[in-house]
Formats: sequence, structure tokens, C-alpha cells
Amino acid sequence: MRRFRAVLTFWLCLGAALTGHAQLSEAEKAVVLLAHHTNVETNIVYKVASGHEAKLDVYRPAHAAGTLPVLMMIHGGGWLFGTKEDSVLYLLPYLQMGFSVVNVEYRMGSVSLAPAAVEDCLCALHWIGRNAKKYQFDLGKVVVTGGSAGGHLALTTAMIPPSAGFENECAYEDDQGWTGTFVDSRPKVAAVVNWFGITDVADMLQGPNMRGYAVSWLGGSPNREDLAKRVSPLTYVRSGLPPILTIHGDADKLVPHAHAVRLHEALTRAGVRNELLTVPGAGHGGFTDEQELKAYEAVRAFLVGVGVIAGPN
Repeated sequence: MRRFRAVLTFWLCLGAALTGHAQLSEAEKAVVLLAHHTNVETNIVYKVASGHEAKLDVYRPAHAAGTLPVLMMIHGGGWLFGTKEDSVLYLLPYLQMGFSVVNVEYRMGSVSLAPAAVEDCLCALHWIGRNAKKYQFDLGKVVVTGGSAGGHLALTTAMIPPSAGFENECAYEDDQGWTGTFVDSRPKVAAVVNWFGITDVADMLQGPNMRGYAVSWLGGSPNREDLAKRVSPLTYVRSGLPPILTIHGDADKLVPHAHAVRLHEALTRAGVRNELLTVPGAGHGGFTDEQELKAYEAVRAFLVGVGVIAGPN
């Protein structure tokens, strides 16, 4: 909670310094009120595996009347680095849109190699399902988002079916009363916002698109090519998937833009509602101000279009 308010205060002070006026601008007022009316619970343990406590944070309006759409945010870092705290500022547009936000961490490669990150994020989705009543989550409006490796994990979280077995580790937690009856708390994802995520992990283990972070995440497993396919979103393209928006720069050197194009084409062939926003000349994030604003305009329009949030009056 303190970190969230400190971040907002920093931007508020910076904005005040830049304007040189004592009176708050409309943008500064919006930031102040967002912090004032947001409750934050940090470092909630949602899973223990490999001796590691996987944690998440919950951000939600302080005086919400009824249930709210919920956004699951997954940070990037090549499955090897990064923290959920790195994504805090990226939560702000979604909080302004009226979401509750669940900001998720997962096991890094230094703790456990693939497919641990995929398993953890699926278990975080189960946690959202189990705790919907407590936090007033609208399980009909669950959105998953992330960038880079987080974009990949957003896709796998929404696309991988239970039959793949990646969420078996947390199956027992859904039966909180130990009734002996199998319970599945995993909510159906309503939409995905994928920011330049990897869609074909096997493609990054060899050939022209080989990347060191992917090689390291798969490690020396003798069946690593098969595992790479099992954790690749392209493997799970089929009809009935939730709508997917992909945002990707066409000059991205870390995750080839071709990954976004291939996903877009495969989803279209399968009849899945999806959009691809290609950002001309952009690399792996680092968009210009104009490009960033355009991207978030596309995100808002997409979420309105699929019925997750309301459009302007």
C-alpha cells in the first residue's frame, strides 16, 4: 500500500514541478483521487512450490458497489527476471477504467525452470475464482494481460485447457472444505491483452529466432522441444477461445513481430475474435508517447467492444 501511494505521489510531485503552479491540474487531481480511493493488499501467498511462496497483490476501489471486472496482470522478464512491483504503474489505466487488479508474481527460472511459470499463473487464476466473493470480482469479466514473457503467460493462462495438466498442483486448494468432491474454481477468461508476448517457444530454441532467455528457461531437459510446444500459445489455438488483442512493435528484436502475426492469422482461421495492433518502427516496448496512448486507446476500445467495460455515455 505504501509503495503504491509513494509511486503516485512521485508522479504527482513531478507533475506539479513541471507545471510550476500551486493548483493541481486535472491529471494530478485524477491521480490523487485514484490513490485515495484504492485499497491495496500486498504479498498474498497463493501457492507454495519448490520451497517458494508465490505472491500476488490486490488493488480494488475502496467503495465499490457490487462486483467489478478483474484484471490479472503478469510481469515480464524472459521468465528469468522481474517482479510484480515492476508492473505497478501499468495498473493505473486499468484502475481508471474501473477494474480491480490482481498483480501476480511467479517462479523465476532461478527457482524452477519451465513449465513452473505457466503452472503458477494458472493457479493464480484459480485463486481469483476461489476469492471472487471476498474481493467482489465479477468472474464473467476476467481479463488477463502482460508484456513479453508476461504476454506469453497471459495467453497460456487463457488458452491452455485443464486437460494439459498444468494446473494439477493447485487442484486440491479448490476443495477448501476437503469435502472429497472435485471442485474447479478456474473462471473462464473473458479477454486477453497481449503486449508483445512469445507465442511459439520452440521457435526460440534454435534457428534465426533463437534467444538465450528461452534456451535458459527450458534448460537441459531431454524433452525440451516437446515441452516448448506444450507451453506455446500457438499449440492451443482453437475455436471458443476468449477475444485476444495483441500489441507488438514491428522492429522488436527480443520477440519477433512474426510471433504476433502468426498468432493473429491462426486465431482468425479458427474463428476467434482477435485484433493485432502493429506499432510501426517500435521495438520491445519503449513506445513513443503517441504510440503508447494509441495502444491504450486500442485496449479500451477492445474491452468495450467485447463487453467487459462500458463505453462512454
